[in-house]
Amino acid sequence: MNRFWEKVIKPILIKYDPQHIVEIGFFLSGRTTIKLLEYCKMMNSKLTVVDLNPEFNTDAYEAVFAEELVIHKKHSLTALPDINSADVVLIDGDHNWYTVYHELMNIEQIATQNGKFPVVILHDIEWPYGRRDSYYYPEYVPIEFQKPYAKKGMIAESSELIETGGINIDQNNALYEYGEQNGVLTAIEDFLQVTTFALSFHRLDSNNGLGILIPKDQHADALLQYIIDTSGL
Repeated sequence: MNRFWEKVIKPILIKYDPQHIVEIGFFLSGRTTIKLLEYCKMMNSKLTVVDLNPEFNTDAYEAVFAEELVIHKKHSLTALPDINSADVVLIDGDHNWYTVYHELMNIEQIATQNGKFPVVILHDIEWPYGRRDSYYYPEYVPIEFQKPYAKKGMIAESSELIETGGINIDQNNALYEYGEQNGVLTAIEDFLQVTTFALSFHRLDSNNGLGILIPKDQHADALLQYIIDTSGL
């Protein structure tokens, strides 16, 4: 997400002026989170962050941004039902069909209660996890929705995992790409088939891909596409 901040995410926040931002998934050092918090402090808005197991000490964040920040140290599908509102949601958590699809369904429930679907920004919609599941927490994915997986690496030239080398060898990667209910992009596409809201889906394919869902609106769609086209990403 951090690589999209200046050219894409920040302009979206300026356009939509969110009062409540929800971020699913700290990323390593929390660089995007810091930028979101600085934005919230400047704009007098709030940030809720959801992450079951942050990879760094979050106490300093909570001390410095006590007025802006709420942290839920829970899995997203446990935390989202307790969140009552959201104007913008950033999703960069567990990259598998089941989790992302149900995150979106939970967001739709929030939107139904409030009468408006938020802007939803999703990372990793392209290779390697656009069409392949990965499981940070397999115990949160019902067995019937899990693909066979292994801690082996991936290369773009092969749909199958490779025996040595490749990327993300320490993660639980599905053995194969493609097929039903497999990957982040597939989850988004399946959600768009069932949602009751009229939504537009915009995509960037660089840096593992970024997907943006917004309520369908001719002027908003044109502006967002302009932001994407001029980002250089």
